[in-house]
Amino acid sequence: MSNQSDHNPNLPPSYYFEEDTISLTDIMLTLARQLKVIIITPTILCTLTIIYVLFIAKPVYTSTSKIMSSSSGSGVSQAAGLAAQFGINIPTGQSEPKWVYPEIIKSRTLARAILKQKFDTNEFGPQKSLLQILTYGNDEPEFNLDTLEIMGVENLLAMIGISEDKITAILTLSINASEPSLAAEINTVLIEELDAHQRKYNKAKTSDTKQFIEERIIDTEKELMSSEEDLKVFMDRNRRIENSPALQLEKQRLGREVTVLTGVFTTLKQQLETTKIEEVKESDYVVVLDPPEAPLQRSKPNKRLMVILAGILGIGLGMVLAFIREFTANSEKEEKDKMTEAKSLVRQHLSDFIPGKSK
Repeated sequence: MSNQSDHNPNLPPSYYFEEDTISLTDIMLTLARQLKVIIITPTILCTLTIIYVLFIAKPVYTSTSKIMSSSSGSGVSQAAGLAAQFGINIPTGQSEPKWVYPEIIKSRTLARAILKQKFDTNEFGPQKSLLQILTYGNDEPEFNLDTLEIMGVENLLAMIGISEDKITAILTLSINASEPSLAAEINTVLIEELDAHQRKYNKAKTSDTKQFIEERIIDTEKELMSSEEDLKVFMDRNRRIENSPALQLEKQRLGREVTVLTGVFTTLKQQLETTKIEEVKESDYVVVLDPPEAPLQRSKPNKRLMVILAGILGIGLGMVLAFIREFTANSEKEEKDKMTEAKSLVRQHLSDFIPGKSK
């Protein structure tokens, strides 16, 4: 039975494998052998990170503010109209859409208005436009004005951060800039431009409404005078209409038309006075809860956090390099042992064929 099983081709040949296992002791021994690599790697990374943070990375300062809309009963139409000015179509339902202000703040139209404002900076000097600060600085511009404006809008929008409290509808604006005073001033100008754009649009809409009402008053007044004249002529021609149902109906019709036109004329007059009051009324459409302030410390980069992360990354990288070095060293040792064994076998076999080399 044993011989048949040994020569049976269907049965696989017997091999003996030696399973390599790595114990905790082997790991500790590898780390101990490569301790220099594990220490040097995070040290180099931490040093490079410190150099980058202190001398290469540009500091970023963040100025924050909190605002909310001062919309009242006409807030829906105001917000919808202002959004339409920037090409944003919103439905005018019962509740005012809360996403209008964030969309307007991040619009290119508002950004172009802010780019025209001038600011004082330590890096570029006093009274430099924000477009110059964000694009070519004190150098000669390499692009035309349209290209610079597109670049400036993209850079400015990247500096603006908006978060909204869904319950209170309070918006938190954050502006990132290279200088603390610049961040606070841009934040202030952003709020002012937002309020100015809404006031300007509402005044334009009020003026259009006023013009329409005035034109309707003129037309209605003409129609009313004509109806009153018709009623007067009818009364003059028909002194006694008690016995004529047709004349009584005609008188009621003429009187009803005069009454209706009188009501329309009175309503238009009231609306005209209300529109005039709205036109001259000065109100803040943006309520500032927390005004912008210059930050005392920079928000980016975080030196301590970056150094800690660099140290952790360095330790992990050092351990990986340690195992790679240990594996390479073991592989080289195995290759050397194999080469030594091969040379020994060659000499042994040659000694069997060369005369004088046998034992």
